[in-house]
Amino acid sequence: MTVENSRLIVNIKSGTVDVEEANLTEFEYAAINCHVTNVADGHARQKQTRSQAAIIDDLPAVFRESERTPVDELEYRAHRAFFGMLGQTGYPAEHKDRIFACYASSVAMEILARALATEVSSLALVHPTFDNIPDILKGMHINLVPFEEELLHGGERSRVEDLVQSVGAVFITTPNNPTGRVLGEKRLRMLAEICAASDAVLCLDTSFRGFDPRAQYDHYSILENSGCRWAVVEDTGKLWPTLDLKVGWLVTSANLNLPVGKVYSDILLGVSPMILTLVRRFAEDGTAGGLVELQKFIAENREIVREGLRGLDGVTHEGDEVYGSVERVFMERRSSSDVWSELADSGVYVLPCHKFHWARPEEGDTSLRIALARDPENLALSVRRIREVLERG
Repeated sequence: MTVENSRLIVNIKSGTVDVEEANLTEFEYAAINCHVTNVADGHARQKQTRSQAAIIDDLPAVFRESERTPVDELEYRAHRAFFGMLGQTGYPAEHKDRIFACYASSVAMEILARALATEVSSLALVHPTFDNIPDILKGMHINLVPFEEELLHGGERSRVEDLVQSVGAVFITTPNNPTGRVLGEKRLRMLAEICAASDAVLCLDTSFRGFDPRAQYDHYSILENSGCRWAVVEDTGKLWPTLDLKVGWLVTSANLNLPVGKVYSDILLGVSPMILTLVRRFAEDGTAGGLVELQKFIAENREIVREGLRGLDGVTHEGDEVYGSVERVFMERRSSSDVWSELADSGVYVLPCHKFHWARPEEGDTSLRIALARDPENLALSVRRIREVLERG
């Protein structure tokens, strides 16, 4: 069986493709046209709520508002609504030269990486995390040093200081993908203080913040008060089923002193005014109760996965304190690459986790990531087929 599109040609029969060589996005490309049993990518593919559908029904008005309103004003309205929804009241709202609207968070990441490369030769990157982050950074010839989650979340301050002092920047994904671990307020403050003392740039990717209330304390107040040089990548694309109409934001400190604006202008002029208005409307809906509704929906879908795989010998899940829109499943005796191939042969697409462990891929070879932002009936069908494959051993 072969999956083909303009971006990828992959033979997915077990044993005929080196699954280890594909990056995680390529696995997602292979799944993207399979609407029923695609639980690979973390984008929002569930049905819209009633209030969200009403916004889509109002698209002519969204277009007309965007057409007649200055872009600066649309950007301001959009980020005020989005950051306010997520509790980020300390972000530099009035400093448009520090807030860059991008087509997607990966574009924001590329801009940040190019700017970092003008000064930074080595960077401590959280391990594990989604592999497009290390791939983008490596593409800028930045040497990567693993920042293990155990050290990040609970290691002694002196050990964190030793690591930060050995690099020019630190990059943390919080909540992390795929583990769901959140950098708490005290640890962020400590890390920012250490980076300030070492003049290391602190970079955060908070693309999954909206799913986890623990990640919605005001990061920006801590960063602004720390005096460190910092940059944050934000994303709207994981939250709402808008057919990937989205905005990624890159927000920077006043003292970053990297050519972010120049790199930004090399890559794009700006994002669609209509998308900015759409993001604002969806963020306002989120503030009015939509975000809580989304979190409840994801929790219910997580239970569909856990109940559907319950009782399988050697199969476990991440733990109870996980709130993100993906679920990681561990298999004691199966390779994720082999299971992926078997599932793909039956028309089900998940994400093998070896590439998340960018420094040591073997550590992820017995786990799968299942996307939860799906219609419950389609998710349940996928889980039944996953169970069938895992039962065959």
